[in-house]
Amino acid sequence: MPDVEENVPPKDPADGERESCKPETSRPTQEDKSSPRPAPDQPPFLSVTGLTEIVDEVSKLSSKIGMNPDYHKEEKTLLPSSLEGKVKETMHNAFWDHLKEQMSAAPPDFSCALELLKEIKEILLSLLLPRQNRLRTEIEEALNMDFLKQKAERGALDVPYLSKYILNMMTLLCAPVRDEAVQKLENVTEPVQLLRGIFQVLGLMKMDMVNYTIQSLQPHRQEHSIQYERAKFQELLNKQPSLLNHTTKWLTKAAADLTMPPPTCPDTADSSSVAGPSPNEATNNSEPLSPSMVLSQGFLNLLLWDPENEEFPETLVMDRTRLQELESQLHQLTILASVLLVASSFSGSVLFGSPQFVDKLKRITRSLMEDFNSRPEEAMLAVSEQVSQEIHQSLKNMGLADLSSDSTASLIIQLQNIAKKENCVRSVIDQRIHLFLKCCLVLGVQRSLLDLPGGLTLIEAELAELGQKFVNFTYHNQQVFGPYYTEILETLMSPAHAQRAKMKSL
Repeated sequence: MPDVEENVPPKDPADGERESCKPETSRPTQEDKSSPRPAPDQPPFLSVTGLTEIVDEVSKLSSKIGMNPDYHKEEKTLLPSSLEGKVKETMHNAFWDHLKEQMSAAPPDFSCALELLKEIKEILLSLLLPRQNRLRTEIEEALNMDFLKQKAERGALDVPYLSKYILNMMTLLCAPVRDEAVQKLENVTEPVQLLRGIFQVLGLMKMDMVNYTIQSLQPHRQEHSIQYERAKFQELLNKQPSLLNHTTKWLTKAAADLTMPPPTCPDTADSSSVAGPSPNEATNNSEPLSPSMVLSQGFLNLLLWDPENEEFPETLVMDRTRLQELESQLHQLTILASVLLVASSFSGSVLFGSPQFVDKLKRITRSLMEDFNSRPEEAMLAVSEQVSQEIHQSLKNMGLADLSSDSTASLIIQLQNIAKKENCVRSVIDQRIHLFLKCCLVLGVQRSLLDLPGGLTLIEAELAELGQKFVNFTYHNQQVFGPYYTEILETLMSPAHAQRAKMKSL
């Protein structure tokens, strides 16, 4: 039987279907699925690993609520060619074939059909808002299970009629995005196929309702998440006062980094031509450090964290996996932008003035970069060959002069050199992306996108996505741990400046 759950992405309604028609419906629960449970008693000393295990549940809560305001449930899809997809399809077909046999028997057996109608009724009721009392009463009367059972026992259960009523009710309750799916079901005449389609669309409608509920509760749940995370961390800190040692070292290093000039690459164009104000001009002015500057530098340092360094800030242990994902995305954008910058320097503005051509180069580069971390030289060899071929073909198609043999050879060599960490183009792009992220922390993503530096304009959409994720991450972390950062930063700054710079930004 279908098992459509209330707070998970609905699958094909035949999930969990069995020869037995006893459904395992999960009624709407009063308990918030993401509500915190008390953490187990903590040991006297907490290692970073132990802390990770303790706050794992908090990490999941933060990921879904605190750092992703657009969080929503999505339908889980399986590839038909996958083993899981094949097994699922086989089980679903077996169930619906069994239902068809029951309803086609003489006399018909409506036992499974009744269970399906019971589940449909529960789903429809779960989609109602509290004020929709009239519809609730109507559904209760139209799908009165005692009455339907009596009709089934007499062999008079009119499944097509009930299906038509259910479709009409779905039309009233569904979101506009589901109108087309419901309308298509009106053309289905075979009773079992219609019931199957009804379950599929009802599953999507339940997912829509879950997402609506998540969004409507977002501000309250986010505040709850912040308060809960801070309270749990304070409990740990009370048991282990030295729990902020690594966090203090992290911020101390960030403050020290702001007094040193950034690395430069003498063999390439000036890498300081980053458009938009940089939040870190400590090397070019004598203004005292501010807490926001130190925190911004600290968060950026996390994207360059040495995996061998075990002194990871305690306030960020629960987010380490998320940081690694951001670091991986930043690394991929660095390579992608480097490839595009080198390619554009050889092929000119005509080709790169075409969004279709740029998108094609992006797809080619991404597809060949899957093994970059393990085999960078081989990956960039494949990229260089494919990119040069694409440039050659595109120039030919547009009737433009092809690259000379020397230019082609130079293009391939420069693309292959991107595999080296010390490559100047790659270093410049990496610095510019980091400065863009720093601007995002100070000015916001949209303002930072207004005047991107050379080499980054071709990945504007990708940068916007990365920047928003990074801003959401740092904002939530500061909301939770701001009081602890305040205390640490006040000790790192001069007394005079600490007196002037209040920690309002936290």
